[in-house]
Amino acid sequence: MMQLYIGNKNYSSWSMRPWVLMKQAGVEFEEIKLRFDAFTPESAFKTSLLKVSPAGRVPVLVDEGFAVWDTLAISEYLAERFPEKRLWPEDARARARARSVCAEMHAGFGALRSHLPMNIEASLGEVGARILRERPDVQADLARIVQMWTDLLQASGGPLLFGRFSIADAFFAPVVMRLTRYGVSVPVALADYEQRVQALPGVAAWIEDALAEKDFLAFEEPYRKSAA
Repeated sequence: MMQLYIGNKNYSSWSMRPWVLMKQAGVEFEEIKLRFDAFTPESAFKTSLLKVSPAGRVPVLVDEGFAVWDTLAISEYLAERFPEKRLWPEDARARARARSVCAEMHAGFGALRSHLPMNIEASLGEVGARILRERPDVQADLARIVQMWTDLLQASGGPLLFGRFSIADAFFAPVVMRLTRYGVSVPVALADYEQRVQALPGVAAWIEDALAEKDFLAFEEPYRKSAA
């Protein structure tokens, strides 16, 4: 059975993508969760990861001893390994568009990532409102998300970005977590999309585990008044 190395579910947006993808698609795997720590070369987190991946970061997929790291590479590997799961859209142009938006998410949206870090357990509406008032770069990232999701849903007819569930929805599931937890308003059609994503069994299972974790890390909690 494949093994998927991940970090804390409350915080690790990168880990969430392949975990949700595999869970939602019905790909069996063993979860190996490594608690975030100081990330120094001698830390337990780094030591454990470096045994399976030279990158020393989560997520890492291990298939019969062969390691694949990086969310995009893992997704492509799974799409090729399990073609019957139809993880990318079947239409060539839709497939190219899905790869484009996943690559855009993978490489971009730095302001959104930095100032609205994923924290599934938290409710940070006041923080979200302040960040949007003060950060034009976050506003620009949000505007691009709104434009992208609107265009994709209109083109596909929904209910998800490319009609049926695909890698693209797994890639944007952490964005849904960010926008909803920071109380960021989006048009009604996109709010409906956010609800549909959170209702997906794979996403709902991740959220349930994240809420049960109760492992609050100070360096991941810039906005929490008190960590327990």
